[in-house]
Amino acid sequence: MKFSKEKEIMFTGIQPSGSFTLGNYCGTMCNWYNLQKKYKCFFCISDLHAFNTIQKASKKYKFFDKIFDLVALYLSCGVNPKKSIIFVQFQVHTHSQLYWILSNFTYFGELFRMTQFKKKKELLNNKEIDLALFCYPVLMAADILLYKTNFVSIGLDQKQHLELVQNIAYRFNRIYKDIFVIPKILIKSIGSKIMALQEPKKKMSKSDVNIKNTIFLLDNIDLIRLKLQKSLTDSDKSAKIIYDTRKKPGISNLLSIFSSITKKTIFNLENEFKYTKYSIFKKNLSDVVCDTISNIQKSYFYFRKNKDYLIDIINLGKKYALNDSLKNLFKIYKKLGF
Repeated sequence: MKFSKEKEIMFTGIQPSGSFTLGNYCGTMCNWYNLQKKYKCFFCISDLHAFNTIQKASKKYKFFDKIFDLVALYLSCGVNPKKSIIFVQFQVHTHSQLYWILSNFTYFGELFRMTQFKKKKELLNNKEIDLALFCYPVLMAADILLYKTNFVSIGLDQKQHLELVQNIAYRFNRIYKDIFVIPKILIKSIGSKIMALQEPKKKMSKSDVNIKNTIFLLDNIDLIRLKLQKSLTDSDKSAKIIYDTRKKPGISNLLSIFSSITKKTIFNLENEFKYTKYSIFKKNLSDVVCDTISNIQKSYFYFRKNKDYLIDIINLGKKYALNDSLKNLFKIYKKLGF
């Protein structure tokens, strides 16, 4: 594997903690193929992050099965292991080492202000909250800063965490003079936050109790088509295919999905379906979504059967991730006086 020295570095990480949704695909996954043309890409399987949730849910959870699932999904979404680095977080010990260093440059108050922490705290109903949940953003900072990352591809819900990563890097650099690259955020203008199909004022979620709200990438194709056909549009007497998230959240959400998958602009889609009934618009949307997901599924099941190939990819990724991260970690240690 050869990388151009001029290429900037892009990092993204996903937890192997369950099924993946159309929201995940539109938010980040659909960009992966093109991103690796422009950047040296690190695709992290963030199992250490996932452990906090999974170990509470099931003691029988098989991590490596889920890791193989995610590697197969990376490949199915266009990630090329000859051009990009796919690696498992726990196999690269430098992440945990830098995490401990960065914890000395992170304040209790700023972690407590994290919106996602507050939401999870409410869900736990103020029961015992462990340190891993609280310090999640610090490990995330280590993941990113360890590779001199220039850009981080994330969904909109991670924006606050990325801003904290930037603050930690700035704080460290003020003392130790420009050790860390300050990562920039890559968030899609359209599709970064796909909403629930039946309740388009809330985010599409894999944990939604209403299964009609969420499309999973491994859903049956006929079921996907049915969910889209029955998705909420708006109560206008005549169809108006217009993007307006406040007045028309339902149709705006469907336009976001359409735009994310076809790469057509919202403006062009509005013109294309200007005089179209909602049912016809949703049929066209269903066709492109089902075609895309069908291709992903075919690739996914093909790769998932080839376990030895997936192991080879993981081992190769470990080698490159360790090599790059150790070089950078030694420079950090040297600056700190170790």
